[in-house]
Amino acid sequence: MKIKADYANAPQWKVLTVKATLPEELKCLDEIAHNMWWVWNYEARDLFRDLDAELYHDVKHNPVMLLEQLTYARKEEILKDKGLMKRVKNVYGEFKKYMDVKPDSSRPSVAYFCMEYGIHSALKIYSGGLGMLAGDYVKEASDSNVDMCAVGFLYRFGYFTQSLSMDGQQIANYEAQNFGSLPIERQLDEEGNPLVIDVPYNNYHVYASVWRVNVGRVKLYLLDTDNEQNSEYDKPITHSLYGGDWENRLKQEILLGIGGMLLLKRLGIKKDIYHCNEGHAALCNLQRLCDYIDEGLTFNEAMELVRASSLYTVHTPVPAGHDYFDEGLFGKYMGGYPQKLGISWDEFIGMGRTNPDDHSEKFCMSTTPVRKSMACPCFMVKFPKRCLPISGQATIQKKTTWVTSLTAYTSPHGLPLNGVRYMTSILTRTSSTTSRTSPSGTASTIVLTKKYGLLAWRSRKTSSTMLRYSSTTLG
Repeated sequence: MKIKADYANAPQWKVLTVKATLPEELKCLDEIAHNMWWVWNYEARDLFRDLDAELYHDVKHNPVMLLEQLTYARKEEILKDKGLMKRVKNVYGEFKKYMDVKPDSSRPSVAYFCMEYGIHSALKIYSGGLGMLAGDYVKEASDSNVDMCAVGFLYRFGYFTQSLSMDGQQIANYEAQNFGSLPIERQLDEEGNPLVIDVPYNNYHVYASVWRVNVGRVKLYLLDTDNEQNSEYDKPITHSLYGGDWENRLKQEILLGIGGMLLLKRLGIKKDIYHCNEGHAALCNLQRLCDYIDEGLTFNEAMELVRASSLYTVHTPVPAGHDYFDEGLFGKYMGGYPQKLGISWDEFIGMGRTNPDDHSEKFCMSTTPVRKSMACPCFMVKFPKRCLPISGQATIQKKTTWVTSLTAYTSPHGLPLNGVRYMTSILTRTSSTTSRTSPSGTASTIVLTKKYGLLAWRSRKTSSTMLRYSSTTLG
């Protein structure tokens, strides 16, 4: 018998997924567990807890792990408990009723990009306030019936877990996540295979697996580079949140912005508004420019379309909260884009500088989305006048302007028990007036008016109006 050399020594690998089975009457619980709706629905959370309170505590309130580890005996007990089974039926009924509501087509659709999302502690893809805000933004979009999707990263290690040494020093512990036990699912392609997208990095490609988090009615797509198709230098791109050196940070931001847009194109998703939350995802607008130019538009025409449909929000007022890249490092990965756009290198890198002609200035990931967005609501972030080049986008007194973003929140976890929202967006009212003191100590009054899906910021002192499309219109 002659053995082909191709088959003699090469290992033939297959992917096997092992899952615990549930009785037919309880399979609906697995559907609920894989939708983060249960995070802010207290009846669902109480139901999972009551399936096995001790186990629920041990798996850190992760219903996917809970269902995987339920014993056969306990499953039989649940089936015989008429009261508990009635609750299962009721909760599943509420879930289906919620999910059957169609998105509100009268409002703009949104694609949301962010580096972190605080959906639940079972999914370690956040570190603090920015993640919690982004997570609440997605939940509120779901409750408000907004036609929205979101893009982020699935981190192998997430952010570190903090502990203290004997002498009181912080110890950062990076614990790997088992993706198979998380409330997430693999995104499949047209043929039913796990979807993988390839992202260009100048002269080579990085391959990202795609996972999906169902957050109520909103789909959150997460990119993951920890796979065998990537080199040892690129697998760690999505290992940890804000981890690695500046080169890895740039690789992350290319993956989030450019890779995120390529993912949406691969899925056939087009939205009215592209919302970049913090500068980490700023390169999404660069990919959009390239796409429009590939369709035959000039650079200036493409820029106008991108500006008209882009929103940028930022929440960190200190310089350390914004990413700056040396021209050499930035050019290593982005050197081919000026040719794609039909502009010079100086024009290209100037889009990320406060002063485009200052060649000593680094490329700022917060400056470039300001230049490419029609609106930039912020949390008390002071932008220099030269950072806002778009004519008609802002009225600026003297050297700086201050803009405040009002964001919708869902109820804090644990309050109240009936799941009703604890805090309501200020824009549930038609308009409101707020007073604030500027850095110079001068008081001014701003009138907020909701009109045609936009926020009109009108200063009584100057009688000037600034239009801002804000996340608060979701309310």
